Amino acid sequence: MATTNDLKNGLVLKLDNQLWQVVEFQHVKPGKGPAFVRTKIKNVLSGKIVDKTFNAGIKVETATVDRRDMTYLYQDGEDYIFMDDENYEQVSVSATTVGDYQNFLLENQRVIVATNEGNVLFIELPASVVMEITYTEPGLQGDRSNAGTKPATVETGYEIQVPLFLNQGDKIKVDTRSGAYISRV
Repeated sequence: MATTNDLKNGLVLKLDNQLWQVVEFQHVKPGKGPAFVRTKIKNVLSGKIVDKTFNAGIKVETATVDRRDMTYLYQDGEDYIFMDDENYEQVSVSATTVGDYQNFLLENQRVIVATNEGNVLFIELPASVVMEITYTEPGLQGDRSNAGTKPATVETGYEIQVPLFLNQGDKIKVDTRSGAYISRV
């Protein structure tokens, strides 16, 4: 148990027998009336995001979440296989749990796998990953009507918009949260 004053980003709460992760929170103390905490929480299993307001100081039930460093090994059908770095135990994670992160998963990449009572809740990737461009059209300098980007396919098959000067075989840094190009490596 914790109070609403202990809320922080990433904390997993147990509300109505469901697990919710705190995405954002804000303590509000209006000039008139009691203080409260405005939160944005995400359902761990479905990914649904909800705004919820708590009175300040009330108790909320927290869930025990075990976050472990693991290495992504390979994809086996619909499942993704991760290996625990400490005891070399392999864990199978479904494609629905991995979600859009599958576009940024490379073999032997280190990730954090969060579990609760033996069930995998979600995975966390680093903020950015380095990927190689496997296909892109050559960019012509004078041939543009926009900011000068072109589509490029990276090694996982994900398509991203990159600047015109990048070519096939170049390594780029990609933001895993938004899927946007950051810089050339």
